[in-house]
Amino acid sequence: MAERRRMNYRVHREILDEGEMDVMAQKTDSKTSVCEKMKKSIRCSGPKLKRCLLQSVPILSWLPRYPFKEYALGDLISGISVGIMQLPQGMAYALLASVSPVFGLYSSFYPVLIYFIFGTSQHISVGTYAVMSVMIGGVADRVAPDSNFMIWDNVTNSSIVDIAARDAERLQVAAAVTFLSGLFQILLGLVHFGFVVTYLSEPLVRGYTTAAAIHVIVSQLKYTFGISPVRYSGPLSLIYTVVELCALLPQTNIGTLVVSIVTTVGLILAKELNTFLNKKLPIPLPMELFAIIIATIISWQVDLQGKYKVDIVGKIPSGLQPPVAPDVSLFGQVIGDAFALSVVGYGIAISLGRIFAIKYGYKVDSNQELIALGLSNAIGGIFQCFAISCSMSRSMVQESTGGKTQVAGAISAIVILFITLWIGKLFEDLPKAVLAAIIYVNLHGMMKQFMDIPALWKSNKTDMIIWLATFILTILFNPDLGLAAAIAFSMLTVIFRTQVPKYSLLGQVPDTDIYKPMEDYDQAKQVPGILIFRSSATLYFANAEMYQEALGKKSGIDIMKFLSAKKKLEAKRKRHEKKNAKKAKKELQLNGEEMGEPKWDQQRDIAVIDVDAEPDPSLPRAIILDLSPVNFLDTVGVKALRSIQRDYGEIGIEVVLAGCQTCVVDNLQTGGFFKDKVTKSCLFITVHDAVLYCQSSRAESQQEERYEVGALTHTLASSQYLFMQNGTLQEINILRRFRPHFNLLLPMLQNSLRNHPLLLGLLKIICCIMLRDYNLFLLNTMME
Repeated sequence: MAERRRMNYRVHREILDEGEMDVMAQKTDSKTSVCEKMKKSIRCSGPKLKRCLLQSVPILSWLPRYPFKEYALGDLISGISVGIMQLPQGMAYALLASVSPVFGLYSSFYPVLIYFIFGTSQHISVGTYAVMSVMIGGVADRVAPDSNFMIWDNVTNSSIVDIAARDAERLQVAAAVTFLSGLFQILLGLVHFGFVVTYLSEPLVRGYTTAAAIHVIVSQLKYTFGISPVRYSGPLSLIYTVVELCALLPQTNIGTLVVSIVTTVGLILAKELNTFLNKKLPIPLPMELFAIIIATIISWQVDLQGKYKVDIVGKIPSGLQPPVAPDVSLFGQVIGDAFALSVVGYGIAISLGRIFAIKYGYKVDSNQELIALGLSNAIGGIFQCFAISCSMSRSMVQESTGGKTQVAGAISAIVILFITLWIGKLFEDLPKAVLAAIIYVNLHGMMKQFMDIPALWKSNKTDMIIWLATFILTILFNPDLGLAAAIAFSMLTVIFRTQVPKYSLLGQVPDTDIYKPMEDYDQAKQVPGILIFRSSATLYFANAEMYQEALGKKSGIDIMKFLSAKKKLEAKRKRHEKKNAKKAKKELQLNGEEMGEPKWDQQRDIAVIDVDAEPDPSLPRAIILDLSPVNFLDTVGVKALRSIQRDYGEIGIEVVLAGCQTCVVDNLQTGGFFKDKVTKSCLFITVHDAVLYCQSSRAESQQEERYEVGALTHTLASSQYLFMQNGTLQEINILRRFRPHFNLLLPMLQNSLRNHPLLLGLLKIICCIMLRDYNLFLLNTMME
């Protein structure tokens, strides 16, 4: 990039605080009330009604303007390609959901048509998805385990599983959890809760899907080895399942294992060939379709089930199933799983949808996507489908083969409908091991996500920790509980990072109004007598105390020690004053009676001469708190700022705030920060305004001290108490800080007025007026 031409600029203006800025910029205090907002939201007009209708049913806005000549051919080819992919994937993922393969075809038909009408993404391919399927399978196996369907077989004289009854019950469970998850998504969309996906960061999603892929692989090993392990549910079920599989390995069906290995190797080689020919072929070859066709023909001709006991798909009913109301009695058992499904399915769909939206320059409505997916799942549940989301592999095929709109999705649904009505029965002899092999090969992309770990180690170690924690939690606690635990852990990392932000002292870059951390910039120098402090995080209850501690450490001021010493000094001074007052009162009364003078009952009987101590050069004269990174303040944060200003003010250090956002100023206002003598004049627009104010304030105070009666600003010699005993001036040990004529006058008065108590009382009053702030001097003396 060409070097940017440097330009100089100068701005001449007065120092601005928040109060002056409110007047200058004419800040308005008018806020829209809740009632007005509600009235505005429910107010209806023709254009608003039309806009709401088009937003709720997006197909009405884009289908009438569909460019048939430009998009039709691409969408047609793309739809056929995706439909062909939906066939093997739908049947395979149905096994993950613990239902018959035909219901995977239904799940690739009804929800796709619903999304075609209500969805806003033009490129994602909705339908069956491995992660969603394995979550549903876990729910179905937990609610309807094999142990609930054991019957006695009189032929073998042993207990066997009533497979028909078990599959029917599991289908009801899958439909119920799908319908309920759809309702959750619709409700979240109606209340505009689409932002919930922001809590699913990319490292969390990728770690979660990787762990879910491990669950998928383990769940399919029984079809690969031809064994029947006990299906576990709950935490650590994956570990128990792996142990069970290892124990059953000696019972492996060799025929099933050979079919699985041959299919897996063949698909891997075919995928590599597809990648090699990708640039030469207009569309990728449907290798999964070829695999199930070839496997079905071989199984039918060789009779793999009869000769080698290879488990096959079995009966596939033709036609569509009538709608069935979900079993409401199951809702209480699956409500938590349904919510997890709704969040996971939406998170995956919206993440992929936004990628394509950014690439092709259109907008995806997150709330409408929730409603579209919710309607797809709710209506799909009535037609005995299981929960859907979008698939990365199918979406990539849909885009790469020329798909431009969701017309491609509708065409893929028509392809599935054609297969379901007329071709589905031809795949009854398909070995389930082939479907398991298809799942393994389709998960290779998720397995590559393990490479995120070294990449995140280099870029952001916190994200790497989130990835690993999500992976481990999902492995141990299953996809449903694992997701909740992963989100909680991710939130804890955010809280932890706000609790331990970076605290910095800012210095001025020479000849600029720019202030940078001095530990990061060598040329940033501290402004003499002014300390500028900044935290990289907002200020709230979780880090308010740490903020005050960090200020003390960075400034080198132990504020509690100063305040404690001052309290001790005050207590000591009061005790000493009270003691000497009694003694002086007696002496004054005696002297007054002897000389015929009235008693001094109304006069203070002990005079403490306060002196103006020179400030400790190691302490700053002012502290500026840069609040520009702060985006909100709670009551604890406001109290912390008020405490800082009060405590440091008691030892003579002025505290001002700078860079407050409007919402922060409002938080200060409502939190009671501005009271007594604290006004908006202590809030400055920029750090530089605050620095100029502190410098000008210091110059004015120095100018006033030059003309203050009896005050010198340089050397502090000594100080003590002035009091009387037996009518004599017992001790005068005062500061040599007066003007020259007073230094000459004081010894003369000491000698001439020794026996005149009334005149000595007058001298006492004069000294008290001219010598002040003695407490601050003693405070600094004690601290030293």
